[in-house]
This record gives sequence, C-alpha cells and structure tokens, in this order.
Amino acid sequence: MKVKNKVIAVTGGGNGMGRELVLSLLAKDARVAAVDINEAALQDTAKLAGDKKDNLSVHIVNITDKPVVAALPEQVIARHGVVDGVINNAGIIQPFVRVNELDYAAIERVMNINFYGTLYVTKAFLPYLLVRPEAHIVNISSMGGFLPVPGQSIYGASKAAVKLFTEGLHSELLTTNVRVTLVFPGAIGTNIAANSGVGISQSVESNDQQRSIKTLAPSKAAEIIINGMEQDHYRVLVGSDATFLDRFYRFSPQRAANFIFKQMKSLLPE
Repeated sequence: MKVKNKVIAVTGGGNGMGRELVLSLLAKDARVAAVDINEAALQDTAKLAGDKKDNLSVHIVNITDKPVVAALPEQVIARHGVVDGVINNAGIIQPFVRVNELDYAAIERVMNINFYGTLYVTKAFLPYLLVRPEAHIVNISSMGGFLPVPGQSIYGASKAAVKLFTEGLHSELLTTNVRVTLVFPGAIGTNIAANSGVGISQSVESNDQQRSIKTLAPSKAAEIIINGMEQDHYRVLVGSDATFLDRFYRFSPQRAANFIFKQMKSLLPE
C-alpha cells in the first residue's frame, strides 16, 4: 500500500524509531496519528513535523489500557476522516538480568506493552481497516523475537509472540484487502533503554564491547520499514545484524544462540 494520502496510526510515535516513522510518513504526504503515552515526547514530534504539522494528530494513549485503545480509532477518524493503516511500533526492553532475578512486575510490564499492546491496537483498528479499499498493518517484532538473547528472555518471548501473532494474522487476512507486514529490527540507535526504565548499569550503553556493534540510524530504519510496507513485504529485516543472524539461526540455531551468548554475556550480572 502506497502511503501517500493515506492515514496511518503509529504507536510509540513520541521518540526513537517511532518518531522517525511519523516524520518519514509525513514526508511522503501521508496523514499520521502519532500515539504515545508520553505527552511531552509527542509534542516534540509535532514540533519536528514543521510544515507538515497540519497532517499530524497526536494521541496520548496507554496501549495497555484496553478501553482507551478501543476508543482510539474513532478519535483518529474524527481528526482525519478515515484510517488506512497502523504501525505497531511501541515497545520496551527488560532489565538486563536472568529470568531468575527478574520480578513479576517487570515481566508483566514487558508482556503487556510489547504483546498485549500490539494485540489491543490491532483488534481496535482491524474492523475499520477491513472496510477500506486497501489497508495495512505493520507489527514490529525484533531480532530477539527469533534469536535468544540472554538477559532479554522475557523481551524475546514478547517479541516472539508478536511474530507468530502477526504471521497468523497475515494468513487470516489473505482474502481481504488488508495486507500485513512483520518487521525484525536489529540494533537501532535509539534510547530504548532509558525509555524502558532500564538503568545505565544494566544497559548496553555503558559496555565497551557494545560500542563495537554498529547501530542503524532510526531514520534509516524507518525508511526500510516504510519501503517494506509500500511493497507489501511479508517480512522486513532491518539492519545487517538482523539479516546475518536470521540466516545464521536458520542454518544452525544452537551455534547462533551460543554466538549471541558470547557477545552478550558480559552484560549479565555475575
């Protein structure tokens, strides 16, 4: 689905990759509903929209609040007239600790935002998308959704749930006008750790080894995702690391898992 003149809702639109998705869509003459829980971040996104700001609406929404999410499509339609697509981008990581040290509150928070938030938004918008001449759903999983990352086991489980949910949704909608795209970003240069409430001591940002990992600019990631959306791709791998590890894991899952463990083990507390 070409995004020009379409109305697209983007969750997590207040910062990072979500903000870049909003700005990239606006640059392609889409109309955008930016959704985020952080009002100040949304206002910053609106300021960056510049002369495209009239094509942007901002919606302060906690995507884990089912009734609030259920009301969102009508709010978007009230502002833009219709809705043609949704990009489920909002997500957080967990503290970099083993499952044994992770409390249930952190586990539930990750699952609620990453999986249930994606589910609630999809369910809310789908009836409206089904009546459009063409429509599109883009769900953001993660490289961690197909490859185990020690210290991010619950995050990975949430993104694996997004993966299979999206693949199932794609199959269910094959005979409809709604296309579905699944995205696997690798390392993207965002402040997801801070936005997830993960302390610096537990974050990849303070680790010498991690500084050698090349991250992809959020603007480039957004470009790749929107291109995949416009070409109706089934899967989109974002970044050379995601592409390499996807192939490696398909070839030898255990070797790939051991490789990632060696790369990431220094981040785990002893």
